[in-house]
Amino acid sequence: MGTDASGRNDDISNRSSREWCDESLAQLTAGRPESALDAARRAADLDPGAEWAYRLISLAHERLGRDADAAPAAEQAVELARGSWPARLRLAAVLRRVPGRWREAVEHATLAGKFAPEEPDPEVMRGDLALLRGDHTGAEQAYRAALVIDPGHPQARVNLGLALLRWDRPRPHHDPAWPVDPRDTGRARRALEVWSRQARLLVAVATLAIAGAALFLDWGSRAVLGGFAVLMLLAPLTVRQARRVGLWSYVPAMLCRDPWLGAALVSSAVSVLAFAAWLLLGAMPSVPSAFDPVWAGLAGIVVLGWPALAAVRALAEAWRGRPLPALAETERVLTDQVQAQAERSAKRNVGVMLWIVLGRTWSVLVPLVGGALAVEPRAAVAAVAVPYPMIRGYLRARHRDDRWLPVAVALVVLSAAACAAGGLLEAWRIEPAAAWAWRAGLGAMGAALAVFAARAARAWWRGGPGPWRASLIMCDLPVGAEPSVPLDAEVRQTFSYARSIVLSFGDSLGPRVAGAVASVTSSGELRVITETEAWDAIETDPRVAVFAADPLQRRFWVEVRGIAMADSDVLRVTPKEVLVGEFPGRHQRR
Repeated sequence: MGTDASGRNDDISNRSSREWCDESLAQLTAGRPESALDAARRAADLDPGAEWAYRLISLAHERLGRDADAAPAAEQAVELARGSWPARLRLAAVLRRVPGRWREAVEHATLAGKFAPEEPDPEVMRGDLALLRGDHTGAEQAYRAALVIDPGHPQARVNLGLALLRWDRPRPHHDPAWPVDPRDTGRARRALEVWSRQARLLVAVATLAIAGAALFLDWGSRAVLGGFAVLMLLAPLTVRQARRVGLWSYVPAMLCRDPWLGAALVSSAVSVLAFAAWLLLGAMPSVPSAFDPVWAGLAGIVVLGWPALAAVRALAEAWRGRPLPALAETERVLTDQVQAQAERSAKRNVGVMLWIVLGRTWSVLVPLVGGALAVEPRAAVAAVAVPYPMIRGYLRARHRDDRWLPVAVALVVLSAAACAAGGLLEAWRIEPAAAWAWRAGLGAMGAALAVFAARAARAWWRGGPGPWRASLIMCDLPVGAEPSVPLDAEVRQTFSYARSIVLSFGDSLGPRVAGAVASVTSSGELRVITETEAWDAIETDPRVAVFAADPLQRRFWVEVRGIAMADSDVLRVTPKEVLVGEFPGRHQRR
């Protein structure tokens, strides 16, 4: 007697390989990957041909963050059962994180879908691979195909919301298909970002200092000389960061994939050039008054370029994608009984999407109210309809985890209602009440912005998810843990002693049958020898069925449905389903 990894007393010495696989799967479900890895290794030791054991070993390594160790086990599982769609899916999940093997991951995911078109997981994997490369249209199509098969698939729902929202993964500059390690491109991106930040901050502070020294201390010429010293200081900073980039051949592609990184670099270069031109104008003995607007414009570019770019980016990200359809897809996960990991991802994404919808609503109210104040006060009446999509999305999502969100929603609604009331009262010439309504509306609008800023500052300080797009996360549930289909002693005996075996397959003319010779390997695969026509058809559609009758029990028959893969001069058939019965008895599914 002994004690197993879950703490139960059991006779672990008499367990079979499949029982150890069951134990490993139970440990994975319970969140104990170390114990799962030990149980899966015991299963592989007992039966080296058990591809399910190697899939569980790969999955346990992945849970432990050991992608380098997860890949060989997944490859061994595919080698043992080339027609296994879970094995192909498990290998695709691992290879997508291995630099230079992205295309292999796509090929294995495609094969998994070809082997099991009735399963949603291959389509979900194809959607994940497309989403990680920024192919939102392809990802949306794959997720919708998966939901046709299984409308309640949580990962497909959550990630479909991200595709509709045009989500970018945390490293948008890196193409997963590149043969370079993402850590190397990350260091290159970091060097470019640091140079951009240093250059913009340095010239902005220098501009303010020079202007202050010239206006208040009358140190104009000395301040200008200090500005040229700042320009000289930029040279070693630029050289230092350029050396850290390293992967210059990938930089153009990185800028194409991450346009905001390119915008930051261009903005920094423009700021440095504007600062140099501003210094040259200040160094001229006498500058005509006609150059005053140029002088002020150059200073504005240097000082306000960074805040302006940040504001444009925030506005662009708020209006990117379709948050309301994304919210409708994601919140459906919260109404079903799903895995805790999927529920956490859905809750987090729903909260972020509601903040994005709120930001859109606020960005519409500001120009609408400003235009009404400047041109026609009665136009502010339209503001009362602006918060409707936000209110509808908030009530439908029933999100209660973020206490800041209802406050901000209430303030935006109050702002719209008060501004609309102010426009009506001003049109009716009720001046005192109109003035108070306008003040309440504008104050509520400013307070909503303050609530957002406070919520963002709190998230930044605590290191938690904030009310911005970067806090969205993918749902990445483990795949490839499905049990393999075993062939028991009766089935093996049938194929060992059967006098006639028939292979059923499909081609362009419809279902076909052919005589065959078959044997069962120790790993549970069928090795089939048949005519050439079957080989040609199987290249298009590998799904086959093998029939055999037991001559020792003349009324006993077996049908093995599976996936056939060509290997040298035989077909390797990986079982997906086994049917047994007696003539003329009813089918019994195993």
